[in-house]
Amino acid sequence: MKIWPGKPYPLGATWDGVGVNFALFSENASAIELCLFDTDGQQTTIIQLKEKTNHVWHCYLPELLPGQLYGYRVHGPYEPQSGSRFNPAKLLLDPYAKAINGDLKWDDALFGYGIGNEAGDLSRDERDSAPFLPKCAVVDDSFQWGNDRLLRTPWDRTLIYELHVKGFTQRHPQVPENLRGTYAGLAHPAVIEYLQMLGVTAVELLPVHQFIHDRHLLERGLRNYWGYNSIGYFAPQSEYSSSGCAGQQVTEFKQMVKAMHAAGIEVILDVVYNHTGEGSEMGPTLSFRGLDNQSYYRLSPEDPRYYMDFTGCGNTLNLTHPNVLQLIMDSLRYWVQQMHVDGFRFDLASTLARKLHEVDKLGAFFGILHQDPVLSQVKLIAEPWDVGPGGYQVGNFPVQWAEWNGIYRDTVRGFWKDDGGLASNLAYRLTGSSDLYEEGGRRPHASINFITAHDGFTLADLVSYNEKHNEANGDENRDGHDDNLSWNCGKEGATDDPGVLALRARQQRNFLATLLLSQGVPMLQAGDEISRTQQGNNNTYCQDNELSWLDWNLDESKKQLLEFTRFVIRLFHQQTVLRRRKFFQGRKIRGSEAPDLAWFRPEGEMTDEDWNDPLRACLGVRLDGDAIDEVDRRGNPIKGDTLLLLLNAHHEPHDFTLPAHREDVEWELLLDTRNALGRPDGPARFNGGDAYPMESRSLALLAQRTK
Repeated sequence: MKIWPGKPYPLGATWDGVGVNFALFSENASAIELCLFDTDGQQTTIIQLKEKTNHVWHCYLPELLPGQLYGYRVHGPYEPQSGSRFNPAKLLLDPYAKAINGDLKWDDALFGYGIGNEAGDLSRDERDSAPFLPKCAVVDDSFQWGNDRLLRTPWDRTLIYELHVKGFTQRHPQVPENLRGTYAGLAHPAVIEYLQMLGVTAVELLPVHQFIHDRHLLERGLRNYWGYNSIGYFAPQSEYSSSGCAGQQVTEFKQMVKAMHAAGIEVILDVVYNHTGEGSEMGPTLSFRGLDNQSYYRLSPEDPRYYMDFTGCGNTLNLTHPNVLQLIMDSLRYWVQQMHVDGFRFDLASTLARKLHEVDKLGAFFGILHQDPVLSQVKLIAEPWDVGPGGYQVGNFPVQWAEWNGIYRDTVRGFWKDDGGLASNLAYRLTGSSDLYEEGGRRPHASINFITAHDGFTLADLVSYNEKHNEANGDENRDGHDDNLSWNCGKEGATDDPGVLALRARQQRNFLATLLLSQGVPMLQAGDEISRTQQGNNNTYCQDNELSWLDWNLDESKKQLLEFTRFVIRLFHQQTVLRRRKFFQGRKIRGSEAPDLAWFRPEGEMTDEDWNDPLRACLGVRLDGDAIDEVDRRGNPIKGDTLLLLLNAHHEPHDFTLPAHREDVEWELLLDTRNALGRPDGPARFNGGDAYPMESRSLALLAQRTK
């Protein structure tokens, strides 16, 4: 076989139409071997990489074709006490592999040390791991994108829908069985039509980077369903491919993105750059650990045998190392430029900002993203916390970032549970959380508002269970959040009590309406609109079964909730004042007759005493559509309907006196959650000063009209 020197860039395996260039970073290795495999997984060729440029080992193999399987063996000292864990007996995945072929087969040979050895991870295991490790595959990057481009939907028009590639279609009756649970299944016309019918503008996919299933889960008959266990940052998860996994998964993913874009739907990826699936020092040697443990991971300064763990997953990637930072940046650019994704949600994003122990929001990672001509133009969303000290950073990310607003979630949940004392906090959440984002120069779209997400209860379970029920996970119900909700919705779990069922249904409508009528960017968890249940399990990370998959067999109540959600989403899109690009000022704007917002209690305008009332559970806000203080692309002032949003979280009804600031206006009812479909039963208009009857635990929306 001919072997040419090749080039140190681009990293990974790159086919140029003639041959393949291989380039691999390792700063501390003494030697590296490129191993080629046939389609049966048998090693056919070993090539010593002799060229090394700036710690990148490289070669070029002419006439090699896409589909070629490969891996690496890396030589160097095995000295865990000093942080070195080289072991050439262990085949390693290329961190830049664009496709990974096959599944990991758990075996003791995958570990760099001797399982059961008295010396633990200080002992070196000499068994060959190649029979058990999936192989990297060379891919052909070409694809007929046509006129497909990133959609760049403005933030103020964005509605995010968080879903799982497999779980969304695995039980879908209109998706052919061979496509269920795959990228192709997600691109099926029936699925696309549903997303369009619902009215979402973006899907946020749970991790699709190649990940592994934990050994201890498989031994329990479980799997890592969510996928927060990445091992390949360029490779789409192969098990979500219906067409093959020697590069075909790349094409299938691109076809899915193209279909979404054609329907006007953006694709956002949930990415896990904070840790890898190799776990702690007692984990397997699959890639990074064996390539250069000292470079890729944050090691304890006091004892580099151990890892600094800000993630709770055993390790933390070392973004203070320039080549590791380059890996992440190259990965992000690849998914934008080659795979056409529209943005990213960063899991445990506070970890990415850590230099040593403190979180630095202007760290190297964020600074590079800020100036990158590609990545600075896509949607960047942070999960603004990790498990380390000082890791809760809601409101502290840079200006280009949006954040999962956990304070919004907790406040809205507490309000509708009638915890009391939340009126002032709720006011901030309904109007875009200016207390968190305005001072730093950010806009309302910095707040990604959500009530539920994959991690926690579904919406139906949120209003049906007082405690978690995670027994199926095998950890004696110790895992997951210890939320004692005490909803007082009657009997916990399944029930036939019509009063309890009616209350639960109305509370679901209250949450959905609050979410979609708040300023900021709403994020809806897939299935909440059809009352999906996980039977009280609030941590289904390991439940790759019908407990997690969406059930598309809808009874009448689920169909009603779906129709209600569609109706409120239409209001979100239609009503400009619900999608402001700037924060409210609480004053008159540009000569308007009234302040851009005003707050009310049932008897009249809110007072300081009302805001401090611990029992305040009923309030309203008027959003002035004539005082938006924004202009369109042609410079014309943006105007919309003036809306009145009323919320009553009390267990008793309240009559709400409608504002009477002008004699020539009346109020038209647009929405009331007492109704199963949200819509008024017929024409409903009220004069200012009239008493509007608010049902207990209900929400209403009215629009100002001229008589």
